[in-house]
Amino acid sequence: MNEDRYLTFALGKGRLASKTLALLEQIGITCEEMKDKDSRKLIFVNEELKLRFFLSKGPDVPTYVEYGVADIGVVGKDTILEENKNVYEVLDLGFGKCRMCVCGPESARELLKHHERIRVASKYTNIAKDYFYNKKHQTVDIIKLNGSVELGPLVELSDVIVDIVETGSTLRENGLEVLEEICPLSARMIVNPVSMQMENQRIRKLITDIRKKLEENA
Repeated sequence: MNEDRYLTFALGKGRLASKTLALLEQIGITCEEMKDKDSRKLIFVNEELKLRFFLSKGPDVPTYVEYGVADIGVVGKDTILEENKNVYEVLDLGFGKCRMCVCGPESARELLKHHERIRVASKYTNIAKDYFYNKKHQTVDIIKLNGSVELGPLVELSDVIVDIVETGSTLRENGLEVLEEICPLSARMIVNPVSMQMENQRIRKLITDIRKKLEENA
């Protein structure tokens, strides 16, 4: 283990980063610099603990971790599945819980049941492909959308959508519902495979400390 080496964290911006930092603080890891809301800095350092933190867009976190720019990342399970990078998923942090689902109007339920060829709109095209092709063995046309995917069935661009569902209120307001659940989602900790070997002791201690704290908080 190299005592002079910084352990670097990549955190998805927003609520995920705030909750992760609050959790780290509970095990004695703080980064005062990050508490300055007006700061325009991109990289924050805790010199005493030899830790570095940076914030990025969620989908970029697995990329930073895969390439070893960050040793550790915290990001949603949806991003891990969609980006499919070479990283180790080591811990379910338990917050940011939601579900990846196939949604649409009630009338689309039959199309799913009879494995008809349908159009599926989603921001998560890799997750959608894997679910329909590999799990359901159903041929579908997948349409990539970046914005409000709920619009897909409403304007008849698609029969159904694959999207994250938290409360389901947006679906209900637009006459859509959950037709099938693909998988549960939450925030996960990921680690670069080389870092796991080089910094095994430090990273394992961190994982153990966080796991203990999560159990206490449960």
